[in-house]
Amino acid sequence: DIMTEKLPELSSFVLPTGAKGAAHLHVARTVCRRAERRIVPLVQDGVCDPNAMKYVNRLSDFFFTAARYVNYCENHEEVQYRRDYRGAKQRQ
Repeated sequence: DIMTEKLPELSSFVLPTGAKGAAHLHVARTVCRRAERRIVPLVQDGVCDPNAMKYVNRLSDFFFTAARYVNYCENHEEVQYRRDYRGAKQRQ
């Protein structure tokens, strides 16, 4: 919550860019999301505690917020996702 309070509110999706530390946190988030997708069938089959899935989901959220916070602290601008319309370029 302390990190979130200092960050600007999100109005669109943010691309995983920025400082080196933020990049590492985005990779960690990706690994968490992959683990979460693999836990879902285990929870559905009753093999895994549903709290494990909740924990991994919250951990993923933490890594996302931490990456945004690192970029904020290091003055890296967040790059917002924009849909590519008819050949328009995303970045210049």
